[in-house]
Amino acid sequence: MNKLSIQDIQSLKGKRKITMLTAYDYPLASLIDKAGIDIILVGDSLANVVLGLESTTQVGMTEMLISAKAVTRATKNALVIGDMPFESYQAHPEEAAKNALRFINEAKTDAVKLEWFEKCPEATEKIIKAGVAVMGHIGLTPQTAEKQGGFKVQGKDAEAANRLIGQAELLEKLGCFSIVLECVPDKLAEIITRKLKIPTISCGAGSYCDGQVLVTHDLLGLFDRYKPKFVKQYLNIAPLIQKAVEDYKSEVIEGRFPDKEHSFTIKEEELKKIK
Repeated sequence: MNKLSIQDIQSLKGKRKITMLTAYDYPLASLIDKAGIDIILVGDSLANVVLGLESTTQVGMTEMLISAKAVTRATKNALVIGDMPFESYQAHPEEAAKNALRFINEAKTDAVKLEWFEKCPEATEKIIKAGVAVMGHIGLTPQTAEKQGGFKVQGKDAEAANRLIGQAELLEKLGCFSIVLECVPDKLAEIITRKLKIPTISCGAGSYCDGQVLVTHDLLGLFDRYKPKFVKQYLNIAPLIQKAVEDYKSEVIEGRFPDKEHSFTIKEEELKKIK
């Protein structure tokens, strides 16, 4: 399988669903890539599920680039997208293009993703003009969730729905190659998907979008602080990991590990010379 391009992803619209998952390190990215997932997002959800922070606004370029570099080293086939952290384009919009280029040039990602905010059109336009491919993100935008009244479904009335449709159409016009719809009613997501020529990716936006994304730690049961309604847990690996650690602890305390099988030896005559 060859490395997927932006054009490959766009060509899937109307043909088959696009698959997308998050990764933040080499081992997980490698497994996801080998499984044939189309897009790997180095998400700013790194803040919550890996670093234990309360908000995605608390993670910065330093942490995101370290993770992005690890993910791109592991990925041979999937398209890799770097999630622009709050500080990189919302706190300092004038630095948006420069920071986007750091994802491309330093971390070797294929594109970046940025959430809708007040100056999103300007930031998006600058990044695309700098030669960086952009995935948009509308609906619930975690980096500015407080301004939206918290982590709630967006676009539930006609006025809010029309506003989201306008945002989606504008992002397409500006040159975004795809858009994530987060926490949006499924029928509204269907309308947006039909209106756009570029693929839509559902994150709690139902089944009518062109693709689907989940946080991999949610999928695997590795994050239990909260579970959004739209998350499906395919495996609860946390108890298995805890059991393995408990078994290790017991064997070490009881002197059963390491045993002969897991130890190195020295010839008896050499040992006598040491004595």
